[in-house]
Amino acid sequence: MKEKFDFMSMGRDRIARQCVCCGGDELARLPAVLMPFVAYRAFGWQAQKIDESWGLRTIESGYAYPLCNSLHCQDCGLLFLDIRFSESELASLYDDYRKESYNEMRERFEPGYLERARQLSIPISYRPRVEEFLKPYIKRPLSILDWGGDTGRNTPFNDQADVFDIYDISGAAPTTARARCVNKSQAQANTYSLVICSHVLEHTPYPSDILNDIKPVMGTDSILYIEVPLEHVVRDNESNFLERKRYWHEHVNFYSKESLIRLIRNIGMTPLAIGEIPYSTESEKPDVYQVICKLNDETSLKSGSQRI
Repeated sequence: MKEKFDFMSMGRDRIARQCVCCGGDELARLPAVLMPFVAYRAFGWQAQKIDESWGLRTIESGYAYPLCNSLHCQDCGLLFLDIRFSESELASLYDDYRKESYNEMRERFEPGYLERARQLSIPISYRPRVEEFLKPYIKRPLSILDWGGDTGRNTPFNDQADVFDIYDISGAAPTTARARCVNKSQAQANTYSLVICSHVLEHTPYPSDILNDIKPVMGTDSILYIEVPLEHVVRDNESNFLERKRYWHEHVNFYSKESLIRLIRNIGMTPLAIGEIPYSTESEKPDVYQVICKLNDETSLKSGSQRI
């Protein structure tokens, strides 16, 4: 087993110099660009057309876009953006996320986004498969916290829970009367039997911080379900896949299976099972990784689960 990395000793740098999953410092890098919508929302930066009126003698005319780097950890395989957003920048980026003002602004930068946002508002079709994956680990009574759960429409077992809480920075209203919105302090004052963290860790600059915030809501019998995209560029695992990632949007971490496992173990949890599931038959949408884990103990893998 790889040596456990102490994330508390890692600085929270603006530009990452270590892998945010395993702490490794062997990072391959290639220049990339930060997409205009993200750059504007987070930093107020806009692409600029440089011409002769700028009076720049040693810089050629053309469009200037915010530069960044794609980093590939040579130890665990994580592919990630070198820029790590601050809390205030994340708040700016995700303010009114997928609400009318957000969607309209993004449509101006990315024509066609309104139709994509409409599709994203449709509940996922594979929720029964998630529930089947989780079922061997579920205990009753069932209390659920969906960390980053938006409206709760995609939360597994959302129609069966005895307690159903949602913590999400968007403040979106739940789609069901069974759900209650809570803040972080309220969530951490309780213990839940099932915690969901689905499609959150690909957005966050330091995923260990999210998981360490989640640990106080878990007891010895609690389980945590993590779901992240298995991005095509990682899934295809081509020798030049770093060269294929030359732009970054809101997903700042592209996970490999090894990077997920290393992250989970490094923050003091035991992975119990890992799976993959197609998100959509549409070619532009990724598959997903599924991981079930719990706080460290001597629990062995259940029969039939993929050994990690």
